[in-house]
Amino acid sequence: MKKIIILIPVFNDWESLKKLLIDIEKNLKNFNNLIFECLVVNDASTATIPELKKPEILRSLKILNMKENRGHARCNAFGIRYVIQNEKFDYLILMDGDGEDRPDELESLINEVLKNPTNSVVAKRVKRSEGAIFQFLYFMHKIITHFFTGKIINFGNFSCLTKKDVEIISSSPSLWSSYSGTVKKKLKKFSVISSIRGKRYFGPSKMSLFKLIIHSFSIIAVFKIHVFLRSIILMLLLFFLKKYLGIFSTLLIASIFIFNLVILIVSLREKKQDLLESQKNLKNTLNITH
Repeated sequence: MKKIIILIPVFNDWESLKKLLIDIEKNLKNFNNLIFECLVVNDASTATIPELKKPEILRSLKILNMKENRGHARCNAFGIRYVIQNEKFDYLILMDGDGEDRPDELESLINEVLKNPTNSVVAKRVKRSEGAIFQFLYFMHKIITHFFTGKIINFGNFSCLTKKDVEIISSSPSLWSSYSGTVKKKLKKFSVISSIRGKRYFGPSKMSLFKLIIHSFSIIAVFKIHVFLRSIILMLLLFFLKKYLGIFSTLLIASIFIFNLVILIVSLREKKQDLLESQKNLKNTLNITH
């Protein structure tokens, strides 16, 4: 039987995780021919872990407790490394623990990967639940990313990877900074399902404007060579058009230069050594048996 591991990063949001586990069981009960296990990466939560109940659909539920808080992206990177080094599996599902990755869509994700077993599957966002300002900024992020990298990245962490693809991305330095950017860069082929961004089970979204900007720059930084080459061409074009555009041309050139400098700085987050040694941040593991 094929085995699927579900990887969920959590920081303090234990009530959401409890509800998510219930919803996961509801949506996986029809897959009797598959084995499911769940790994929860506890990102050094300050809140006490409550009593959790292992859903019957899961053969195992394990909590990986981190020593230091590293953030959502690096929790996923650690989890991917942990799975490839310590677990036997066929597919790996990544999803958020707060309800924004809707467990209702797990069935579509799994059916798609079973239909094309050699292809990983990502969940393309066709509708979001955030406010108008956030959605506009996210739209601008996609436009800027496409313009400077030539890539359309319209998916997040919610995905189902084949073991082969997990192996491919598990040692990529960019994984330490951006999961979706790494998937787009490293995987030559993957399937896509449509996904609606869900609402958090409890409390407001943790994606602030600052985090959105860092998230956007981290994705773009994965393709920094593309960005630099396109920027050089654009700045040369603006230079030759200076007599027509005047000071506007100079301002645009300066803006593009600053943008590239920021991308270069953000790209320094891609630390291969930290990725390869991420297991050192593992404090202990906790098995939930009932």
